[in-house]
Amino acid sequence: MGRLFLCHITLPAAQCVGLFYFCYNSLMKKPFLIGIDEVGRGPIAGPVAVGAFVFLTPESKRLFKGVKESKQLNEQKREEWFAVIQDARKNGHVDFCVTFQSEKIIDTKGLSFAIKKALATSLSALQIEAEKARVLLDGGLKAPLMYKNQKTIIKGDEKEKVIALASICAKVLRDRKMNLLAKKYSKYGFEAHKGYGTKSHYLAIKKFGLLDTHRRSFLKSFK
Repeated sequence: MGRLFLCHITLPAAQCVGLFYFCYNSLMKKPFLIGIDEVGRGPIAGPVAVGAFVFLTPESKRLFKGVKESKQLNEQKREEWFAVIQDARKNGHVDFCVTFQSEKIIDTKGLSFAIKKALATSLSALQIEAEKARVLLDGGLKAPLMYKNQKTIIKGDEKEKVIALASICAKVLRDRKMNLLAKKYSKYGFEAHKGYGTKSHYLAIKKFGLLDTHRRSFLKSFK
């Protein structure tokens, strides 16, 4: 007959919930479901961001009924869902990490390197052992080879809730960074285009010049 060990843990209630289900999943050998998505591959300014999102409790999926991937939501709706995500994280149901790689890394090391590095960092930050994880990735993304149980899904952000939630986290936090740049460089309209190559953005570059936040490797025709 098995023995039940009890211990006193002086942790906040939310952390205790997460710790309980972490132990539960480990004992039951159920993999933790992790979603990965990137945001900011195409802009001509600003960082690229990779979000990793994990469900920690059996009921966590039900907290996000009706959620859609970030591109199908306006900025206000994304912020509303992000508030739900933060609340669920506070209560130990989920966890997430968003890692940024700067335009300087993109210019010197390349976009693929930047995304790969950000992805590995976000995934590692969740502190889920590779053999206990089931990783679902959007588009052409790949997790490090140590994550044997992984699957890349075309339009995964539309098909898998956990990837959609990763995309929302990455999009909200990247947009917030771009909104801060908008306050610093008010003539460039970052609050509207978030660094993408819109007509108004190109016109601003022609008129006012390149900023440090611009990706030179994407703007070789500009000096």
